[in-house]
Amino acid sequence: MNSVSQSRAWDVHRLPTAEGRNFLITGGNAGIGYFAAEQLAATGAVVVLGSRNAAKADAAMASIRSRVPGARLRHLRLDVADLSSLKSAVDGLDLAHLDAVVHNAGVALDDPPRRETEEGHELMFATNHLGHFALTQWLAPLLSSAPAGRVVTVGSFAARSERLDLGDLQSSRDYRPKRAYGRSKLAQMCFGFELDRRLRAVGSTVLSVVAHPGGALNSLTPSRPPVHATSPGERLRSLPAGLLVQGKDAGAWPVVRAVLDAEVRGGQLWGPRAFGLRGRPRLEPVPAHMTDPAVAAHLWAASCELTGTDPELGFG
Repeated sequence: MNSVSQSRAWDVHRLPTAEGRNFLITGGNAGIGYFAAEQLAATGAVVVLGSRNAAKADAAMASIRSRVPGARLRHLRLDVADLSSLKSAVDGLDLAHLDAVVHNAGVALDDPPRRETEEGHELMFATNHLGHFALTQWLAPLLSSAPAGRVVTVGSFAARSERLDLGDLQSSRDYRPKRAYGRSKLAQMCFGFELDRRLRAVGSTVLSVVAHPGGALNSLTPSRPPVHATSPGERLRSLPAGLLVQGKDAGAWPVVRAVLDAEVRGGQLWGPRAFGLRGRPRLEPVPAHMTDPAVAAHLWAASCELTGTDPELGFG
């Protein structure tokens, strides 16, 4: 662990300035992505909200501007589940450099039936992992053009108890929604750690960091109408849970620190301080199953094949 980062004061309410920097957040119109965007907007950076839905992105940007006067915000039409659209989406960024991308967009865990994208990939695996894997390749030149670009992958506490089935990455034989979700988030986290190893191997200036929000509940999240509304009754009923978990505003804190903190290093895992479920962001030990070299190599090769991307992801 990096003891300097652990001990140095980090105030989630007094973030360092980031003027002149550009950040892209996939799924930036709701949930953890929205609050990461709101918090990062207060640093003076340009924050690009990647979202499929322009109306939802506009509502999110209006909400942020009402709380952050002068916020510099943009919307990028982005659907990470549609692999064929990613290059043209990135071309639309029209930026000279990208200081960080937050790989956040995902299919919510709501017991969905098994669904596939138009390209035939299981939707959770495609959205949470494959789309971000492929997106990284198209963003590589912009990230490499920044003084110290970062790829911040948003994982999940649910990934701790899962293991990848390398023979059935897309749950085609045995689909169980909660397990498929946990495995898709585990694939993301494995990717984030393996990406940093590969970036170091080629001497890249780009870092890959993994963060997770702990236990982040809608019912404990402050209202941001029309983006999100929590009734007083919902909030009251959820107060006992607040001893163990938190709202999505606090869930965004580890992500924001992974983007901003100058002392963050590649290959690190950031999460909430209390049992990995709630509290201020801290550096966590990386579980061994998330950095297993054989699993990482298999997942990387399969991801390249499924997305048609170059194994070096544009960083070679």
